[in-house]
Amino acid sequence: MTKPVIVARGLTKHYGQLTAVKGIGFAIQPGECFGFLGPNGAGKTSTMRMIYGFSPVSAGELFVLGWDVQRDIRQIKHHLGVIPQEDNLDPDLKVLQNLLVYARYFDIPKNIARERAREALELLQLWERREAFIRELSGGMKRRLIFARALVNRPQMIIADEPTTGLDPQARHLVWQKLRQLQARGVTLVLTTHYMEEAAQLCDRLAIMDHGVILERGAPQALISKHVRPEVFELYLSNGAEEQLDRKLRGLPVQVEHLGDALYLYTQNGRLLRDELEGVTGIQRLVQRQATLEDVFLKLTGRALGES
Repeated sequence: MTKPVIVARGLTKHYGQLTAVKGIGFAIQPGECFGFLGPNGAGKTSTMRMIYGFSPVSAGELFVLGWDVQRDIRQIKHHLGVIPQEDNLDPDLKVLQNLLVYARYFDIPKNIARERAREALELLQLWERREAFIRELSGGMKRRLIFARALVNRPQMIIADEPTTGLDPQARHLVWQKLRQLQARGVTLVLTTHYMEEAAQLCDRLAIMDHGVILERGAPQALISKHVRPEVFELYLSNGAEEQLDRKLRGLPVQVEHLGDALYLYTQNGRLLRDELEGVTGIQRLVQRQATLEDVFLKLTGRALGES
């Protein structure tokens, strides 16, 4: 086993009387993409902010690249590229200037900083806007610029808090492509996301969080196999149909979950279940599909995922 690049033990974060992170532990391996999933208030962003030193650790241990974040945060920051959730670009500077000023924090010589800034802006398709002021950019462009800025110091690790929030589908796929390229070069990726497809596309492993604790962790497909069955039927029923459905399902190897006005049936044998459902009157709508991470998430947390 290689030595983990991030190790947390009993990691805790207090905000006054509120405990946002409740003694969690995890280890992230070099070169992997590790994701945190969870609803509002789950503790994802608090965890990320402790990792990159924006918010102090209240209790427990947290080591990043072998350094203790409570003692060695300056050394750690030198090797990190951070994509925070909030827009913290300098509105008084132009696009290229934002990256060049950021490079000064790492004592990068001017000629090298300009070369790296151009490379990052071209990578995120922003070079043509290099002389634009921040106020002239769309929300999606600002998000890509924050990503480009995180690459200027050639980091060993990218910490990305909701990296594609506010992006249209085309821009989201561009960011996914660039993150994969970075991982292929050996960069470790740590991210939070509320897009289940994003987690499935990018993450080698996930930690699903709720109320400050980690409920489950593992590879996306392994989590799907463990917690739900491979095929899903979403049903919307009229009054009185559920009793009839219960009789049809009796004895069948089917997991049943209620969420709002929908009924979710998880099965290993979609053809058999569909045959049984054909005799049920009162099914207003039926959708058959493959199980996803969202099914796992909803089963574990019991509620829909809001934006964090």
